[in-house]
Amino acid sequence: MQVKRFFAADMRQAMKLVRDELGADAAIIGNRRIAGGVELTAALDYTLSALAPRVPNLELEDELRKTQSRIATAQAELDGRGDVEAGNRQLFAGLSLTASEPLVEPHVEAPAAAPAAAVSGVDRRVFDAMRSELSGLRELLEVQLGSLAWGQLQGNKPQQANLWRRLQRLGLSGPIARELLQLAGEIDEPRQAWRMVLAHLARLIQVPEVEPLEEGGVIAMVGPAGMGKTTTLAKLAARYVLKYGAHNLALVSMDSYRIGAQEQLKTLGRILNVPVTYVDPGQSLAQALEPLLRKRVVLIDTAGLQASDPALRMQLESLAGRGIAARNYLVLATTSQKQVLTAAYHSYKRCGLAGCILTKLDETGSLGEVLSLAISHELPVAYLTDGPRIPDDLQLPRRHQLVSRAVSVQLQEDPSEEAMADMFADLYHNPDKRVG
Repeated sequence: MQVKRFFAADMRQAMKLVRDELGADAAIIGNRRIAGGVELTAALDYTLSALAPRVPNLELEDELRKTQSRIATAQAELDGRGDVEAGNRQLFAGLSLTASEPLVEPHVEAPAAAPAAAVSGVDRRVFDAMRSELSGLRELLEVQLGSLAWGQLQGNKPQQANLWRRLQRLGLSGPIARELLQLAGEIDEPRQAWRMVLAHLARLIQVPEVEPLEEGGVIAMVGPAGMGKTTTLAKLAARYVLKYGAHNLALVSMDSYRIGAQEQLKTLGRILNVPVTYVDPGQSLAQALEPLLRKRVVLIDTAGLQASDPALRMQLESLAGRGIAARNYLVLATTSQKQVLTAAYHSYKRCGLAGCILTKLDETGSLGEVLSLAISHELPVAYLTDGPRIPDDLQLPRRHQLVSRAVSVQLQEDPSEEAMADMFADLYHNPDKRVG
């Protein structure tokens, strides 16, 4: 029997090291959290008979029972820990200390009234250690269940497994892919099933019934730096001027942080013959907009700030303030990673989002991540941009064309077995969640 320890930042990376080093037949015989990550102990050719039978250790059992009693007492003293206490009772009730003798939970007398200070720091450390251990076990089980589920699906339903792979090549999240496959689960012919999956995907994408520029009002571009807010605003302004003229359009800049941002908008206003208003930090946005209310469309360019910047909170509060009635569109670059897109949504949703604008479609290698975000959070896709030309590279979204484009830029190679197992592990982690 070959036994080896593996160290990694998290459980999934550790499991991948085990598979690469010892193969899929390796058995996990131990795990624990350490500073900076986790430690797994794995064995190859592991059998129960290879282990010597354990001899009952009465002193150890007695010490464990005392520890359990202290944990139960501490739980009774900690507010809001009733659910944890019930879970720990179930855990200890089913845990065997030796190979021959199960642990019987001792009867714990109700503790007498005592001040909360009676709970020692040692007991709290026991709780923390137990919570960390349970978290590690849960993560390990999720990874193993994900690998098992993916292996069973490939063996029992190879056609559905192939559809899973194709959806992952698009970059769609696991829960969205699961929802699509459930809608097309009764179709046996592969090509027809794939067409049905794409048709359902197109239906999940929301687009505005009326183009935002046609609807008019105050329209703000929000989002992190580098997403293309100012360029998108320029395209929208040029589109409106070419169609309706410049007399009913005004531009507003709230970006006093980026070097050259106001000069860029000032140049655009001079070219289009459109007035430009600058709003400094701390200045009332409502007062700045008051002289512009007679305009049919007011386009606002905002600063792309970090989520931890206090100025971002002030900016979002201004956009969501009374008397503004702005429709805020989250500008998302399709070249951004999933984590960046998710963080952008959670940072800017506080101002109230009317939809999103997808940029840099000409540079992206995948559309699945941004489509998953828009679908899961019910963000209508208002506009698409696919190049630097103003305003030629601004498009109105068509759902089926957007899906066709997602297929055309999909990954050319199937995802790895580890990636598919990780996706199924995420589904086990949040089985009722619509997106990951």
